[in-house]
Amino acid sequence: MLSINPQEITIPKLHGYLLSAVAPRPIAFASTVDINGFPNLSPFSFFNVFSANPPILIFSPARRVRDNTTKHTFENVKVTKEVVINVVNYKMVQQMSLASTEYPKGVNEFEKAGFTMLASEKVKPFRVAESPIQMECKVTEVIELGKEGGAGNLVICEVVKLHIQEDLIDAQGNINQHKLDLVARAGGSFYSRAKNGFFEIPKPLSSLGIGVDTIPKEIRTSTILSGNDLGKLGNISALPSAEDVNKFAKEHRQFVGINTSKKHTFAKEYLEKNDVQSAWKVLLIK
Repeated sequence: MLSINPQEITIPKLHGYLLSAVAPRPIAFASTVDINGFPNLSPFSFFNVFSANPPILIFSPARRVRDNTTKHTFENVKVTKEVVINVVNYKMVQQMSLASTEYPKGVNEFEKAGFTMLASEKVKPFRVAESPIQMECKVTEVIELGKEGGAGNLVICEVVKLHIQEDLIDAQGNINQHKLDLVARAGGSFYSRAKNGFFEIPKPLSSLGIGVDTIPKEIRTSTILSGNDLGKLGNISALPSAEDVNKFAKEHRQFVGINTSKKHTFAKEYLEKNDVQSAWKVLLIK
């Protein structure tokens, strides 16, 4: 057995071991606002529920390992003392992953990931309308565990309002876990689906994805492409060039001149194979 002294390996290596060993972890999709009321949205998998009376959740927007910087969520909760924790199910996991892209301060991740901002009742941060369960919280305490890269920051939250999608409630008044279809985080690029086990999502690009908000409306409002499909389409740094699209069209004449519905159907087939570039080329053929 490999025995490791945490002080004798690098922080990134230790970080990787811990995230792979303690898994799957629930995801806190945390919505906050800054002091000027500007929204921010980001997922965190250092998260769980710790008490029912009072109802307490704790999540940790840790310092970045690579450069010891802090996240906008952490900066916001320290000032405003409010957050909404939205749970993540399989229908929205691709969009959630896109929202984890480190966009500059001031960029609205709701828009980038294609989520709907829903006004809260007790706190200022918005809820994610697409999330099946949303918890409005007051931050009671923030505990900083260190000042170096990788150090956690425990955000202790009390739930002041709980919103549950009505069709998730069974005849006994309990949440139907199969309908809820939660996902959880593991090490590397792996996730776990409560119903099916592990699956993989490539991590968001180090360069910024174009975002769902920049996708043409005809595609964004498609009745064929799902939110997960839009999340994949939004996680590219640039659209294929006109030259690449024309070359693809010459090689795939069956996609030329077809109607919008068929285009979206073929693009969806490529997305199911994780071939995002080909999906975009189909969508962009004139």
